Amino acid sequence: MNPNNSNTFNNEFYAPTDLFAAAAATEERAGFITKTYFYLVGAVLSMVGLEILYFNLLGMEQAKLIAGTMTNGFMWLVVLGLFMAVQWVADTWARNAANPIMQVAGLALYAVVASIVLFPLLTIALLVGNGPQIIVSAGWATGGLFALMTLTVFITRKDFSFLRTFLMFGGLAALGLIILAVVFGFHLGPIFIYAMIALACGYILYDTSNVLHHYRIGQHVAASLALLASLFILFWYVLQLFLSSRE
Repeated sequence: MNPNNSNTFNNEFYAPTDLFAAAAATEERAGFITKTYFYLVGAVLSMVGLEILYFNLLGMEQAKLIAGTMTNGFMWLVVLGLFMAVQWVADTWARNAANPIMQVAGLALYAVVASIVLFPLLTIALLVGNGPQIIVSAGWATGGLFALMTLTVFITRKDFSFLRTFLMFGGLAALGLIILAVVFGFHLGPIFIYAMIALACGYILYDTSNVLHHYRIGQHVAASLALLASLFILFWYVLQLFLSSRE
């Protein structure tokens, strides 16, 4: 309980920020959910804007050079390692109950770094025939899957927290396979892509059910960051699926 919120407990119109959203009154719970998805949409639009900015500033030739450098052998493992470290920092900031500005800074940090990690894949997509349309189609497909998973949770009201162990081990196994693929230079193939799309959908079910059942009223930024991370993974592999179909 945050002592700085003592005045909040005496005001019937506000819920204490350490109260679980599931236990809050209908208006407070609705406000928490609205803010969570508001921040999520804002982060997604920010990432889209950053990608447009990168390509406008760099041009395709420079973009190809940077993308090639980032994905060249062991450099890609360095990029992924740094990305995971930044994600941990961003999540820590987003969960800082005492500092709302740091919460938003954590979400912004993740959005910026994720847009940089996504840049090479988008560059590859733009270099194939009808590249922009592939990216747009992958975006719509990702949005459709995300909406389907979200509606599943909101309609059933089911708590998918039981997926945590499966998702954790699935993520570790996927990371191990990616490392092995880079080290030994083999292609993971379409089965891995389908498995990762399924894993990302599982994460969306898990994160969305946490929004309904396990986050506290003041954790809307942390909730939006978790959803953004799962949405990022889903888009990454959906886009790869579209690209592999072109090949």
